[in-house]
Amino acid sequence: MRVLYDTNVILDALLARQPYATDAAKLMAMAERKIIDGFLCATTITTLYYILAKATDDTVARVRITSLLNLFDSAAVNRSVLQSALRLPFKDYEDAVLHEAAQLAGADAIVTRNGRDFRQATLPIYSPVELLAALATSND
Repeated sequence: MRVLYDTNVILDALLARQPYATDAAKLMAMAERKIIDGFLCATTITTLYYILAKATDDTVARVRITSLLNLFDSAAVNRSVLQSALRLPFKDYEDAVLHEAAQLAGADAIVTRNGRDFRQATLPIYSPVELLAALATSND
């Protein structure tokens, strides 16, 4: 399964944000073990760097971004993605960009804790708990 991870899921794991960190870490481990083909939107990577550098420092942020780039594929953000996102009826343009980048990357789904932000999505949207459950039943 090809899954684009929303920024909040990655931050939950990296910053050990409770009560979400355990499920987020499990999903990251599934990407590491190639149970999931994991993607991060290109804009997510820059946002993660910014937040990690503020929470830690530049060196730690760079190490963590390097690890993420080794773990996840990048979903490109180009003119087509940005223009398509403008035409979507999403309230948040950033979420629309993430959705369109996922489409371009050939993702099967998006995992996020903010499912309500993706009501207009054409891709399946899972919370971390829902995705873990779906993957558990597909492996039975």
